[in-house]
Amino acid sequence: MFSAKYPVEQTDPPRPPSETLPTMYDLPSEDPEEPGLPDEFHDLQPQLLSATFRLQDYLSDRIFTGTDLNLYYDVRHPLWHKRPDWFGVLGVPRLYQQRDLRLSYVVWQEGVNPFVVVELLSPGTEDEDLGRTNRQPDGPPTKWEVYEQILRVPYYVVFDRYTDRLRAFGLTNAHYQEIDLPDQRIWMAEIKLGLGLWQGTHQGIDRLWLRWFDAAGEWVLTDAERAELRAERLAQRLRELGVDPDEVE
Repeated sequence: MFSAKYPVEQTDPPRPPSETLPTMYDLPSEDPEEPGLPDEFHDLQPQLLSATFRLQDYLSDRIFTGTDLNLYYDVRHPLWHKRPDWFGVLGVPRLYQQRDLRLSYVVWQEGVNPFVVVELLSPGTEDEDLGRTNRQPDGPPTKWEVYEQILRVPYYVVFDRYTDRLRAFGLTNAHYQEIDLPDQRIWMAEIKLGLGLWQGTHQGIDRLWLRWFDAAGEWVLTDAERAELRAERLAQRLRELGVDPDEVE
């Protein structure tokens, strides 16, 4: 990805806009502490993760997935929070107090820590996502410290869409150890579900996406894909019976 200080000096002939126009990482937002709003990939990829995060041992209304949602983790410092690109929690109501959508996830109120966190690397967060930053004096802990030492999230997954590299870390003796991923897949035996890279089309975009798969190694289908598959099977059955499915109202 091209990234440069803005403004970029033009040349003759002019360079293409993709090399000279600023990105959200180049220009500050209204909030000086925010580099900008998430890009489109940070919106689409979590959608697919949530749509395929289906577990055998949990009903859908006992699973919560959060996307770019404030995660508050320390009751002694109630303003301290992290904002994972995606995280999954098991055994909590889908709705807050069984009746409303959450505005945040407050660990000391919910009583359950996330089971898995996924961060999508971007130029402004890569160092912190990979544990390369240090805690500032009297400041909040780093993202890595929160996930590893405070919340003790069993699985921490990082994906770089610019290189299509998937990395995963698991807790071993209270510290994250990188998990070897020879086939770019990680199996999480505790939930009978795995996470890997799928080449396919999601929301009209064909590329490598992070997606959940089951014990048989099959990609978990979204609701829309299930409906389409049922329609295809019904059409095939009608054809076998000598009926043209296009003529059935």
